Amino acid sequence: MSFQKASSSFTRFRIIDDIPADLWASIPEKLRQYAFIDIDDIAEERAFGWTSFDDMLDTEWKLSPPEKGDFLTFSLRLDTRRIPPAVLRKHVRLALRDEEERIKALGKKFIGRERKKEIQEQVKLRLMGRFLPIPAEFQVVWNMQSGRVYFASTQTKMIEMFLDLFTRTFELRLEQLLPYSLALSMFGEEISAKLDDVQSTKFI
Repeated sequence: MSFQKASSSFTRFRIIDDIPADLWASIPEKLRQYAFIDIDDIAEERAFGWTSFDDMLDTEWKLSPPEKGDFLTFSLRLDTRRIPPAVLRKHVRLALRDEEERIKALGKKFIGRERKKEIQEQVKLRLMGRFLPIPAEFQVVWNMQSGRVYFASTQTKMIEMFLDLFTRTFELRLEQLLPYSLALSMFGEEISAKLDDVQSTKFI
């Protein structure tokens, strides 16, 4: 998802660790260390990593640097190779039929469970090379002054992937700013008792 569209859904975070003074100068190097690696030519099911905010094909930040004023901008790119279930079932059945004919010639009657599993994995691996991965981009905006980080997704799995990669890359932990924690950060701990008394409203 992109912040550059007319509307965008995003998740807010705050950095809960002290930021080392030398971090900012090392940001480009850290991003390249965990940059996205293309899987078009290898039979991998999934790949993810950082890429440029301005061009998801730019993993060297040649077009523009991640620093933009008081902000750092980059993207999390995720490529997923999907085999349609019907296609996988068809080719597994064909492979099992060939295996049945082979073992009959050897005087056997049944395909063992482990052999069936092995055939399924072989078919899946063979088919993966025939389907191109589908790319997706999720942009990140990091306010260096406030320590707030904005991630252009609200999907639970994407948030978990982002948190893990962010911590591994920058050695900083993030806390998701839910409405409760956001209110505390804006008005202070003294309103916690009032927030605890708030009850949800059903809009019917």
